[in-house]
Amino acid sequence: MSAGIFWIALYVALMIFFLGIRIVRPTQRGLIERFGRYNRFGVPGFNWIIPMVENIYLLNVTEQMIEANPQEIITNDNLNAKVDAQVYFKIRPDEQSVKNAVYNVQNCQYQIVNLARTTLRNIIGTMTLKSANSERGKINADLHAVLLRETESWGIQIVRTELKEIDPPKDVQDTMNKVVKAENEKIAAIDFATARETEADGQKRAEIKKAEGIKQARILAAEGEAEAIRLVNEAAEKYFTGNAQLLRRLEMVENALKDNAKIVVPTGSDLVNVVGEMAGIAPLRMPEKKDRA
Repeated sequence: MSAGIFWIALYVALMIFFLGIRIVRPTQRGLIERFGRYNRFGVPGFNWIIPMVENIYLLNVTEQMIEANPQEIITNDNLNAKVDAQVYFKIRPDEQSVKNAVYNVQNCQYQIVNLARTTLRNIIGTMTLKSANSERGKINADLHAVLLRETESWGIQIVRTELKEIDPPKDVQDTMNKVVKAENEKIAAIDFATARETEADGQKRAEIKKAEGIKQARILAAEGEAEAIRLVNEAAEKYFTGNAQLLRRLEMVENALKDNAKIVVPTGSDLVNVVGEMAGIAPLRMPEKKDRA
């Protein structure tokens, strides 16, 4: 009889032991309650509770994302904008934060969503649609700051907030698209005009450079001719002193003969004397032949 009771007691003890085993994963933390009151903290790994006396509640402490459902918000310029956002948060893994997430707020995800929606209405309601679209970073920062402050006692950490979209009414969107298109066309036209102006300016500078080159070449040529004349004059002064007129006449003869000019020599004239007369030189007098007796 005693042996049977022993085995029964051992069987019951083993059942109670195995029924009380709880494994907590590294991404979780647990709160163990005994008869509905907090008793101890469940850490990752092996945990054992008394069946039917204690309960363990597991919470995920990794980063989570929730959608702040899209809503219509009236901006400061009386336009209806469709706004959608995302909130990233996580429960702090320490014991007190896990307790706060369970005992200080009934449903933290639901309340974060509603708090985010209300905060967005307050922030965007004071802005125009244009400023709301251009200042998304400021809206995110303001929303993040408000959520951090309001959820401080919930044992959670608001990691970041992100605006997904701020969509204006369709007619306003069409008008904005036309304005953007017109602005882009204006910028393109200005760029094209600037390019043409730059091209024309380049051509103008090229022509100026070309004209300056021609001018410089002519100056150099004139200086060369002047130098040549100076050298000729110096030679004339040195070798033909007092015979400048004679030199000029010789130059005329040279110019006349350099192009294969033809000279008509009268019958009975001496060629040397004809050339001399062209140069203004007195003809040579040939000695008269004496008659032979």
